[in-house]
Amino acid sequence: MILTASETRSEFRLGIIFWRHTYHMQSLTQTSVNNKRRLVIILFSALCLFAPVVLPAHRGAAESGRKILVAHRGASAYAPEHTLEAYRLAIAQGADYVEQDLQITRDGVLVCLHDLTLERTTNVEEVFPDRARDVMMNGTTGRRWMVADFTLEEIKRLDAGAWFGEEYKGAKVPTWQEAIDVVRGRAGLYPETKAPEVYGGAGVEMEKLVLAELRKNRLDQPGADPKTPVIIQSFSAASLQKMARELKMKLPLVLLISDQGKERERWLTAEGLKEVKKFAVGIGPAKQLLDADPTLVKRAHDAGLTVTPYTFRASAIGRFKSVRDEMSYYLHTLGVDALFTDNPDQFPRGK
Repeated sequence: MILTASETRSEFRLGIIFWRHTYHMQSLTQTSVNNKRRLVIILFSALCLFAPVVLPAHRGAAESGRKILVAHRGASAYAPEHTLEAYRLAIAQGADYVEQDLQITRDGVLVCLHDLTLERTTNVEEVFPDRARDVMMNGTTGRRWMVADFTLEEIKRLDAGAWFGEEYKGAKVPTWQEAIDVVRGRAGLYPETKAPEVYGGAGVEMEKLVLAELRKNRLDQPGADPKTPVIIQSFSAASLQKMARELKMKLPLVLLISDQGKERERWLTAEGLKEVKKFAVGIGPAKQLLDADPTLVKRAHDAGLTVTPYTFRASAIGRFKSVRDEMSYYLHTLGVDALFTDNPDQFPRGK
């Protein structure tokens, strides 16, 4: 059974109360020395049972000693991102958590896609050539096939694998429910509320959809399924705050921080980290931010936050000899708790 830190402390306190009560009763009834010894053995066994099972990603590597591997969009170096094929491969390669970026279809279904648009990772331009519209994105206007313009049935007609390789031709865009079904019991789930402000502007509350899906699967509470822990991430502090405060989400939340824009300046100060701690358990900074300021790891830990940088891939190793060496440096030299990687099979489990 896997427990959160608060649950573990509660169980520990219950164990102490039980011990005190039992010891008192033994004193009154003059229980034999052998029985007292037996009680000590039972108590020690209970403590051993509860102490080591705090979820490592919540408490930090310094406390748990175990580093956490998050498969970025699945095993996306080897299979088309956000397909069931990529998720299954990530699990086979030892992922502790599998990430899903979430988008919303026209008929209100959560699907797993990184982009707000379909054209980069599907053949939507061939199947629906006349369904594009002019949209301003990243400062430029262009013809886009927006996920929100298509129903789930229409999206299921698309090929989400051929762009990556002929062997993946016919792969489909999965719903989040399909992803949950594949991952559950084999790894943890690490969903991201993607562009929630875009959907919110259209009157769709992504956070409520996410919580409803988790409740349907009985995964909305910490430790609900010990084999399937859930951590929710977002670049949107407002989205995480809404989940934590308005929706009373009890699952751990992680604030992603880009190395672009002014948001990083807000959150990476001492006061900013304290503010994050009010609604999240950790930060997920771009790894470049740690390169620029290695003290960020200690400062975040001192604020009670975990650190999970992104993204580590063999195709972009910079000054390192390999992605394994790069990950090892961040995990063991800088001391981060976890990381996102396209190459789960290269994660350095031991040093």
